[in-house]
Amino acid sequence: MKILHLIKGRIIDPANTRDETADLWIVDGKIAEKPQRPDAEVETIDASGLVVAPGLIDGHVHFREPGQSHKETLASGARAAAAGGFTSVVCMPNTTPVADNAGTITLIREKAARACVNIFTTGAITKNIAGEELAPYGAMVDAGIVAITDDGHCIQNHEVMRRAVEYARMFNLTVLDHCQDYSLVGPGIMHEGEWSLRLGLPGWPRMGEELIVARNIQLAELCDSPIHCQHISSGGSVALLREARARGVKISGEVCPHHIALTDNCLRGFDSNFKMNPPLRTAEDIDLIIAGLADGTLDILCSDHAPHAAYEKEVELDVAPFGITGLETEFGLFCDILVHQRKALTLNKVIEMFTINPARLLSLDRGTLSLGAPGDVTLIDPNQEWTFDKEKSESLSKNSPFHETKMKGRAVRTIVGGETVWAA
Repeated sequence: MKILHLIKGRIIDPANTRDETADLWIVDGKIAEKPQRPDAEVETIDASGLVVAPGLIDGHVHFREPGQSHKETLASGARAAAAGGFTSVVCMPNTTPVADNAGTITLIREKAARACVNIFTTGAITKNIAGEELAPYGAMVDAGIVAITDDGHCIQNHEVMRRAVEYARMFNLTVLDHCQDYSLVGPGIMHEGEWSLRLGLPGWPRMGEELIVARNIQLAELCDSPIHCQHISSGGSVALLREARARGVKISGEVCPHHIALTDNCLRGFDSNFKMNPPLRTAEDIDLIIAGLADGTLDILCSDHAPHAAYEKEVELDVAPFGITGLETEFGLFCDILVHQRKALTLNKVIEMFTINPARLLSLDRGTLSLGAPGDVTLIDPNQEWTFDKEKSESLSKNSPFHETKMKGRAVRTIVGGETVWAA
């Protein structure tokens, strides 16, 4: 019997509306009651002054393996997740080859089983994420996927998307969608507005996101099946989602930290570490997104961790790839901005958006400290002030715009199955 005893911590477990100072026991990798007669040595961790939360879940990461392991591997991505306080992550399928079949899914899951955190996999909506022919969902479900998405691409044919949602409903799969209308966005690389005009760069208008969000609302309502809109960046998208959710439509959305921490004027220095898809937008969009988080319109937080090698990013802005790393900075940024600066959310609400909400969306057996649940725990110091140094990152890639950024709030210990996998 292996026993871990966390003492004197403030336990915040939104799944059970629990917020109290108490001890927590993990026995043989599961949340448990105090053992009556422990027959093994007990490891004790003093959590005084810390928050004891269910292991954090990031529902949107890119670990690049197979095929792009010079950017990130499952092992290095897992270490970065652990360093950010995450015990579980959900990988996107835009690998090489694409995770659009049972064989590739099985390969990823076998390698992921050796990682230091729980790695869940998604499958592609369409073969080769080309937006034309549906992938074999049944075979991928049997191989272990938790959702489907063409993330990085967006299905433009509405009939194909409708059939995908109907097909996914047969397997109780949630469809995750990267919302981008190609005909409107064109070659856009940054938000269409004052700064794209000043810099002479092709614009990526808000409507390029909002039209697909509206499409997804219509399809979720028609098919009575859930669609989740990834990395919302536009205030207009928030308004669309709010109205639809009020009518009971099975539609949801997520927010990444860069979309509330940075604005489009960050690109004035032509630094490709500020280039992401969807792009950074305006202070007005940030206000509307935070309002959407505060009223529950948007209820999931994630990173869209997208590592790229230095030589790929160190080129002209218009040819540099979209995306930034984010696993190690996202909790600190969200805690700092939403809890301390804006006071828009309580710490309990932030933890809920990182635990039980993504677990429910994707039907994961995680995100709670209920008895018998997996012993995944994140210890948090919500008041710790710290500075991110990308050179010390666990990720293989360093393409972060938050180098030397000061934050307040940090995960200080990550526990998976009762074992500490990272500690500050």
